[in-house]
Amino acid sequence: MQRQLPKNHDYGVNTCLGCLEKECEIDRLKEENQRLKAALRYRQRKQEDAPFGSSTPSSQIVLKANSKPEDQAKPGGARLGHAGHGRQATSPQQADCIKAVTLAAPCPHCGGDLLSKGSRQRTVIDIDAVELQAILYRLERKLCLGCGRTLQAQPPGVLAKSALGNQLLVELLDGHYLQGIPLGRLCANFGLNIGTVIDALHRLAALLQPAIKALISEYRFAAVRHADETRWRTDGQSGYCWLFATTRVSLYLFRRTRSASVVKEVLGEKPLEGVLVVDRYAAYNRAPCALQYCYAHLLREVEDLAKENPQEMEVQTFTAALIPLLAQAQHLRAQAIGDRQYYKQARQIKEKIIATSQQAAPHLGLRRIQDIFIDRPQRLYHWVEDRRVPAENNLSERELRPTVIARKVSFGSQSDAGAKSRETLMSVLHSLRKRVEQPKKRLKEVLDRIAHGEVEDVFKMLFANDSS
Repeated sequence: MQRQLPKNHDYGVNTCLGCLEKECEIDRLKEENQRLKAALRYRQRKQEDAPFGSSTPSSQIVLKANSKPEDQAKPGGARLGHAGHGRQATSPQQADCIKAVTLAAPCPHCGGDLLSKGSRQRTVIDIDAVELQAILYRLERKLCLGCGRTLQAQPPGVLAKSALGNQLLVELLDGHYLQGIPLGRLCANFGLNIGTVIDALHRLAALLQPAIKALISEYRFAAVRHADETRWRTDGQSGYCWLFATTRVSLYLFRRTRSASVVKEVLGEKPLEGVLVVDRYAAYNRAPCALQYCYAHLLREVEDLAKENPQEMEVQTFTAALIPLLAQAQHLRAQAIGDRQYYKQARQIKEKIIATSQQAAPHLGLRRIQDIFIDRPQRLYHWVEDRRVPAENNLSERELRPTVIARKVSFGSQSDAGAKSRETLMSVLHSLRKRVEQPKKRLKEVLDRIAHGEVEDVFKMLFANDSS
């Protein structure tokens, strides 16, 4: 009995059963060889870029490439003749205080008398020891003979019914939300009960909450906006921290969802002027304004394509042409050139990107990259027409990094109330730091004014006289 030959393979008319089995075995081995080679390439790439491909933080890369031989041959340090930035002396006009230190007679070496030879100045930067003080206020009480009410003096620099002074609150806020020090560590350093501190932060967030609405309004009408998101757990449940930022505003929203409803909450539904710089996450498609895609994300995808197809000459040629153009687009805005030169170079880079993306390409992975530039040109070239618009989303990436670190340290918020307080306090403090030279001093002044009974707009007290 003769076995029927497969129709999709030409084995010849006179092929015997033994030859057929050999041919089938050869085909199977070829397929297995190709599969093993692909798996080996994947493992090699994961070993180099693990665990998140080209998006892996440098601290998590197991094996890091050595520097180039020509760079290793270069001498370290500054060039000869470099002015340097050593210790700077402080003039008497710049010094916060001047202290005279005297020598006690006689000479400690021989016991002789000492003759004055003037003095020598030495600049030292120091700080007073931070010591917690338990202050007992004796609040005077008086009776008004006119209305019969009893009046009581209020302690300075303390919010109503607060066990912590305003200066201590400011130090806690700065250390935890701006410097990233864990709250437990701060409480241990100051010798505070963590429950007392958390309660104080909740009450303080409620006082500053009215400023968030005004910050959202400023964000909506900014010419250039940025947005990004990262994971954040609340009460053990998965969620997300959303960041909406400009050069003057930072809005942190902690939500259980990653849907477009959060974008709608911040930007509204009415059409807005200006540009929103984002990655290509679909939730931002609902934004009522123009979008600018981040070239840094595109660059990583193109680099991944080149690594995954090292033997494909077509892919290597395409990526070698596109990678430098994407890098030039990202760096052009920071160059010290005039606007006329900037727009001229920007248009040239755009034309080269378009020409590269429109080349005929049968490779599916290559065509996927090209389709991004062909299908969404209205979201890729706002940086060409307006220098204020960056070609990358580095602003939000940098501002989200401390939150990522806090997530790894604290594993998120312990309750919805904690996430809400963190949302308010981080938004106010990070926005204040962008607009005021001394945010701690400004916040202390505002808290003191609130403690004295001033009830005007919190946003105006915080941001009305910013120095930006």
